[in-house]
Amino acid sequence: MSATIFAPEGGWVVRILDLSGASDDNVTEEIRGFPDLMHANAFARAYVRDSIERCREAAGPAGDVLNAWYAFGEDAEIVDGGEDGWSSGADIAAFVARPATGMERDWRSLDPRAEDTDED
Repeated sequence: MSATIFAPEGGWVVRILDLSGASDDNVTEEIRGFPDLMHANAFARAYVRDSIERCREAAGPAGDVLNAWYAFGEDAEIVDGGEDGWSSGADIAAFVARPATGMERDWRSLDPRAEDTDED
């Protein structure tokens, strides 16, 4: 592990990238406030996993899921995560090969913005 394991001020940031090229820099949004790199990595992984599954549904049973994802999907990257930040390149082939479980797709439970809307 590198020395970047401590959260930057304000927490870790996950950048969502639109692979369809709908925006000039492909950045859809940046989600801030992850307390540690582990949570940022888990969120990014689940977010991309969910994107693959949405593309799988659109591609149909004999469809090319990977091509659909590159054309219409969303990727995620950890800002300043370096070699310790999760990257879709490591898992994308496995994601395409096997459909995800609901838990593997559940990025919403890891989203730090959800905590802002909870009322106690």
